[in-house]
Amino acid sequence: MSNLAQRQAWMATLAKASLEQLQEKMAGLEPLPQYSFLRPPEIGLTQVRGRAGGTGQIFNLGEMTLTRCVLKLHSQPMITGFGYVAGREHFHAELAALADALMQHNDWCERVKKIVIEPLQAEAIRQQQTQQSQTASTQVNFFTLARGE
Repeated sequence: MSNLAQRQAWMATLAKASLEQLQEKMAGLEPLPQYSFLRPPEIGLTQVRGRAGGTGQIFNLGEMTLTRCVLKLHSQPMITGFGYVAGREHFHAELAALADALMQHNDWCERVKKIVIEPLQAEAIRQQQTQQSQTASTQVNFFTLARGE
């Protein structure tokens, strides 16, 4: 997996985790390094697009609230972290940006991966499997009988 694909994967994990999950995992990293904001957490809107039938024509579905944050670690070389999360949670975006920056830092990368990213990915997979099993248990199979005429 390329560096870009790896970063996209961990940023998606951070964005999809709940604030409570992310806080709990990040607490395991303390003491955290010093950082400052390049762009403090701010709320905005983004256009959400969909595809008809999942694969068809693209259409604008609507807008959703998004919170973003950009910060830099006080380290050499300067490392910048980005956090984009759905909703209006300033602290969630800040923690996601901090985790992104730490994942790019050689001294922190493995710790953050083991303590934050991998457990959050495992929890997301478990929740997805639970939801799929609950959905499967309510599935109704319809069939038709040919009339013998």
